[in-house]
Amino acid sequence: MTTTEPGVLVLAATPIGRVEDASARLAAELASADLVAAEDTRRLRRLCGELGVTPTGRVVSYFEGNESARTPSLVEALLEGERVLLVTDAGMPSVSDPGFRLVAAAVVHDITVTSVPGPSAVLSALAVSGLPVDRFCFEGFLPRKQGERARRLAELVKELRTMVFFEAPHRTEATLAAMAEAFGGGRQGAVCRELTKTHEEVRRGTLSELTAWAGDGVRGEVTLVVSGAEPVAEVGDDPEEWRRLVAELTEDGLRSKDAIAEVARRAGVPKREVYDAVHKDR
Repeated sequence: MTTTEPGVLVLAATPIGRVEDASARLAAELASADLVAAEDTRRLRRLCGELGVTPTGRVVSYFEGNESARTPSLVEALLEGERVLLVTDAGMPSVSDPGFRLVAAAVVHDITVTSVPGPSAVLSALAVSGLPVDRFCFEGFLPRKQGERARRLAELVKELRTMVFFEAPHRTEATLAAMAEAFGGGRQGAVCRELTKTHEEVRRGTLSELTAWAGDGVRGEVTLVVSGAEPVAEVGDDPEEWRRLVAELTEDGLRSKDAIAEVARRAGVPKREVYDAVHKDR
């Protein structure tokens, strides 16, 4: 009795902008895979044409709408010994893109999972942001609804690591404004737009400055990088200390409103109490 050895699931990174960034391994995998699962088969055909590659295996779609339904058939192909290549529109599959369900299912069935490394908007944005990169976290897309977004940002107020987010261009201004409200307008950030493409732009500044800049409209793929919170000593409940800290922060360039919010956050008291202390006897 013979048994078939399971195949291999290959997650391949595709260019986030310039096709020249595609690796030789990506081209080889596209040409030789038994089955190619693509987020958009039309984009796949265009990529293959630009690379001069003709897939010899079957090509199927694998996107958010059919991910759950199609995963079992891909696992079946893997169990039958096929080499399955997974590609998304840009970057690495499963990172804010389809792929996690298939990887998890492959792991359950003890199927080998490997990757073809390549372009990454997360790492590219970090590298050019000018912000600390020794420790960072990736937060993906924030919730679209205002209340849910505010709650998520509130959870990140004390995050010390540099944070990376994806955002749609038409929501960039609102998201930056929400970040300024949650983290303080003086927090440093970078808006990385159209990375690696012809019109690549990296705009750096405080969250307040970036919010004002985004008011004119933002186009293209957007990755946001925001510095982590500064480690701070606990602030006591002495109103005089609050007044002193607010004065120091405003001297450093923060608006009075943002400085009051920051001190209130550190002290763990309502902003109104700090406001009253600052404006006492004025």
